Amino acid sequence: MPLHAIPGYSRLNRNHKLSAAAVAAGGAAAVVFAVVPGSANAEPAHNAASAQNVKPVAYHVVDDSSAYSLVDNAAAKAQNAELTQSSTRAADQASAEAFAAKKQAEGDAKAAAEAKAKAAADAAARAKEDAKNQRTTQAASRSSERKPVTYANNLDGWIRESLSIMKKNGIPGSYEGIKRNVMRESGGNPRAINNWDVNAQMGIPSKGLLQVIQPTFEQYHVAGTANDLYDPVANIVAACNYAADKYGSMDNVDSAY
Repeated sequence: MPLHAIPGYSRLNRNHKLSAAAVAAGGAAAVVFAVVPGSANAEPAHNAASAQNVKPVAYHVVDDSSAYSLVDNAAAKAQNAELTQSSTRAADQASAEAFAAKKQAEGDAKAAAEAKAKAAADAAARAKEDAKNQRTTQAASRSSERKPVTYANNLDGWIRESLSIMKKNGIPGSYEGIKRNVMRESGGNPRAINNWDVNAQMGIPSKGLLQVIQPTFEQYHVAGTANDLYDPVANIVAACNYAADKYGSMDNVDSAY
């Protein structure tokens, strides 16, 4: 039977066709061998019967399209698996980066909160220390106000005490201006008295550190000082009060006044 008469032969590929031709050739060779006389012991009848019992070779057409489909499916699965792994790795990396960013943000927020808390604590500590210092200063000031100032019982102390009283009463004058006139008028003697000038001739001699007559002392006497013309502080303050009224200040007096 011609090879092209085999059903489906035209659909076979080259390898299949070569296989089919080999099988056909083998079958033909077997038939020829069967009819060729053999050895003396050969049994022609039996060989003929055997030849008659030879069944026709069945040809099976193999369709390899399914094999190609399997290969394609395997490649597709491998590609899908690779894509899945890539996506998984990308997702894991993104998750790790998000986690790291979150931790960084939490760390920054914690550091900022700690810095803010420290600044608040430092401010509170400074405020507490300032309040303590203020209380100490106020206490010292009150103590200073309650404690009377003690002045030396000499010309320096008398002038300084007089200046303190003059400042409270708005009477101008300086330490140097007062001392200069005291030294000229009495030499610093609070009991000095002038019994020879015109005032003495009128019966009202000048007395004290700045040689003040009694009527002037009484008129310009400053409350809070002793009512005694010989008292050093009372004498200085009254004389400076008089000089401020007549000359503007004891600093402007350079001779008898």
